[in-house]
This record gives sequence, structure tokens and C-alpha cells, in this order.
Amino acid sequence: MRSDSLFSQVIQYFQSNSGQYWQYVGQHLFLTLVTLAISMVIALPLGYLGSQVKPVASFCVAFAQVLRIIPSLALLFLLIPVIGTGMVSALIALVVLALPPLLINTILGFNEVSPLYKEVGTALGMTSRQLRRQIEIPLALPYVLNGIKLAIVEIIASATLATYIGAGGLGTLIFTGLGLYDMTYVVIGAVSVAALSLGAMLGFDFLIRKVQKHDKSSYSI
Repeated sequence: MRSDSLFSQVIQYFQSNSGQYWQYVGQHLFLTLVTLAISMVIALPLGYLGSQVKPVASFCVAFAQVLRIIPSLALLFLLIPVIGTGMVSALIALVVLALPPLLINTILGFNEVSPLYKEVGTALGMTSRQLRRQIEIPLALPYVLNGIKLAIVEIIASATLATYIGAGGLGTLIFTGLGLYDMTYVVIGAVSVAALSLGAMLGFDFLIRKVQKHDKSSYSI
């Protein structure tokens, strides 16, 4: 297929099916954001606990390493006999895939907080809650945000495979195109997923730089 022909077919698709396209985008974003929210509720408290209790940290690291070796598609299909197809199966599979970077980076972030800052805070009369809120969390935040960045990129990419189990999203375009041998659908779906991933990554990179710049100005000793 010539590039000019492909380009004209892409334009024609958007002229005829823009509503359907945005429906797929909405499904993909909904799946991504719900997965990220659930993953953060699980991983952030557990990661903080792991930074304080070594056995919990060892368990989290081992758990994350095991999860990383499971292929996304394999995990999706393993869940089908247990809870069937649909949104719930996709959410469970995606949450499992998002947990490793969140857990590891949360533990790392809190472990990287220098004891010197805590000692200064304690000398100033801060309570443990104030130390956590005003020193530990702000200093660990760049690492936590990096974990969220890695997780959301993983979710956006893996949510494409969720089409296999009926969760919708941009993967519908890709697999429809593969089934029909029509590269128009494949290109639209793949470029859209890549654009979402790139946008999320650049957005979090910008946010991380802002937080790090603030930390340097606020905690310079």
C-alpha cells in the first residue's frame, strides 16, 4: 500500500468514524486511569511500609520480580478461566502489571531520604507525622512519580491487549486491522497508543523535574 493511499484512507476513516474513534480512546483512558488508581492505592502504602520494614521490602521486591517475568498476554489468558472476560479481568491483569514499578520506586524513594533531614526535623521538634508529611514524602516524591510514569506507560501499552478479552479500547482498531488485513486501522490504533504513552511520559518527566527543582531549593543544607 502506498503511503499517500494510506494517508488518504486514514483521513477518510476520521471523516466517517470520528465518533467511534473517540469512543475507543475514552475506553482506553478509562481503563488506564482506573487501573492506575487501584494500583496506587495498593502499591503506595505497601511500598512505604516496605521502606520501614525490611521483610516487607524483601517480599515486595521478590513479588515485583515474579510479576515482571509474566508476559502481559499470558496473564490475560490465565485469568479467563477464573473470572471470565470483560473489564474486570482486564483491570485485574493490568493492576498486576502496574504494581512492580510502583512498589520498587516507592520503596527506593523513601529509602533514599537522608537520615540527616530527619535528624534536623526531629531537632526542630517535628512529630513523626510531620516528618513524614513535610520531609519524607516530598523528598521521595520524584521516585514515586517516576514509578507512576513507568506504570502508566506499561498500562497504556498493555491495555491494547485487553481487547482480546472484551475490554475495548484502541486495541480494537489494531486487531480489527490485523483481522481484515487493513493497515489503516493498525496504523491509527498503534500511533494513538504511542502518542498516549509519549504524552504521559513527557508530562511526568516535566512534573518530576519541577518537583526535583523545588526539593533542591527547599532542602539545601
